[in-house]
Amino acid sequence: MNTLSTNFKFFIESDINPFILFDSSGKILYLNSASEVLLGYVSRQELYDITLIYAPHNFGVRTTKLELQYDTFLFYAFTVSYENEDEIAIHLYHKPRIDTTNLLQMDKYRTTDINTLLEANISLFKLQNDNELSLLVDQDLPPFKIDQNQFSKLLRKILESFRASDSIFISLKLKIGEYIIIREKKEHIIELKIEANGRYVNSDEEIKKIAQANHFITILKEHSIYLQIPFIQ
Repeated sequence: MNTLSTNFKFFIESDINPFILFDSSGKILYLNSASEVLLGYVSRQELYDITLIYAPHNFGVRTTKLELQYDTFLFYAFTVSYENEDEIAIHLYHKPRIDTTNLLQMDKYRTTDINTLLEANISLFKLQNDNELSLLVDQDLPPFKIDQNQFSKLLRKILESFRASDSIFISLKLKIGEYIIIREKKEHIIELKIEANGRYVNSDEEIKKIAQANHFITILKEHSIYLQIPFIQ
């Protein structure tokens, strides 16, 4: 008989993998902090539907290896479990990101005003393109360390993929409450978002390769590219 008396909620709450407990109607009974962030990018109903579809046929536990992506959240598997008809839980597992620490050459990083660097690259793009372009940035962003050459190379590739669009919208902001781990240290994230009515995808693999080598996270969609940049100070 197990006589262990432990507050297991503490461990679930500390888990970086989202955990959600639903009732039989899909109402959330409990979720950990990781799930609160995730629900900003995917609906409760979609996660509940996945939970029901992949639930074990009888009471118990079923783990499914299936890649799910919601914005920058990428999961390689999830577990659905229930022991009665009133409650059912899903536990999603983050897909590990490839460690590119050895490729991050900090000697090439310079303290940079990201707004100035962004505007310089946009000006170069506009010399050869007449797209209507809107820019929204946070002027209060303090300078941080970045490989200026790599960022400019990546940004040129990204902008070039939108060259046929009638208009392009670009925004730059600090993401609140989200971090990336670099060399065992949590760093804030700057998000650069570029949207238009369409884009070419022939450079996507090169864009992803450059981004990965610099610990940038990219989300490539039909009409947009999101670039998440480590805020290294």
